[in-house]
Amino acid sequence: MNRRTFLRAAAALPAVAAASQVTGLALPARAQQKEFTPRPGAWRTFEITTRVEVLEPTGVIRAWLPVPSVKSDYQKPLDDQWSGNAKVMKTATDGPYGAGMLYAEFASGESAPVVELTSRFQTLDRALDWSKKVAAPEDPETLKLWTKPTDLMPTDGIVHETALEVTKGSATDVEKVRAVYDWILANTYRDPKVRGCGVGDIKAMLETRNFGGKCGDINALFVGLVRSVGVPARDIYGIRLAPSAFGYKALGAGSANISKAQHCRAEVFLKDYGWAAMDPADVTKVAREETSEWLKVEHPLVEAVRPKLFGGWEGNWVAFNTAHDVALPNATQGGKLGFFMYPQSETATGRRDSLDPDTFKYTITTREIKV
Repeated sequence: MNRRTFLRAAAALPAVAAASQVTGLALPARAQQKEFTPRPGAWRTFEITTRVEVLEPTGVIRAWLPVPSVKSDYQKPLDDQWSGNAKVMKTATDGPYGAGMLYAEFASGESAPVVELTSRFQTLDRALDWSKKVAAPEDPETLKLWTKPTDLMPTDGIVHETALEVTKGSATDVEKVRAVYDWILANTYRDPKVRGCGVGDIKAMLETRNFGGKCGDINALFVGLVRSVGVPARDIYGIRLAPSAFGYKALGAGSANISKAQHCRAEVFLKDYGWAAMDPADVTKVAREETSEWLKVEHPLVEAVRPKLFGGWEGNWVAFNTAHDVALPNATQGGKLGFFMYPQSETATGRRDSLDPDTFKYTITTREIKV
């Protein structure tokens, strides 16, 4: 076996209670008791295990498994262990963004290729105190990276034109980001029919005026619009780990099997606050999937989370990486990935469908470790 170290508060929610009386909707049990108030507190320790078994192997088999490689004030990678029958198993990165991964390569003729990766890490709720400005230095060259366009996220043309219109009259970076956040929630919506987390082709979204999507689309549009007016922003790709501590079923993992629980979030860099957590896509998820009815953004259930996801999020999620336009090391099939959030593999017949874990085949499981 190889091994390597990489580096809640009770409150009444009268608005939500009132909503149940007005609409007759069945509310989440915990949401009736808990206000959605993520805030930094005690670190939580989790473990996730990703097991890849490539079905119908032909030729040389290669697999790439995301590793939680974001180290920050809200996440601490602890340890990664792996095992399997691959002839090569080693850690690697994408290069430009430093997206960590386990790379496995199996010999031609291996009839039952399998590799398993277990990662441990700690996570923390985030909540920005807007009343306290802080010195937030960041290397200018680093910030430039987070204003650059990507293949699916241009910052010119219709993206820039839309952003200028959306932020008209906004003077500060906070005002610009707030204008884009509000515009996203007024115009986009979660579409459950979209596969996986979406594609993130923001130019196509604006040109077709089709604003339905999932987190990979909605948060990408948010990030792209913010970048195009000069505010550094980035998507953060990861996976949900546990139920929401505040009773929102849409904002947490529903079971220990999280093979389809991938979720991306966003951050913006504000000169008076530093990197700030953002997740407009999860606001749209609450609106679309928290109840059996499609709620308006103004609905109290949605309004309870809307301001808190502007500057914060719950720590029941782990970040894998912040990478775009990912070229998988040693890949011979397929092109670049728009983002790297799902296990990937290839055989002599091509790259496997990463959004279909049952026929790929892979499973991702999670457990919280009480320390």
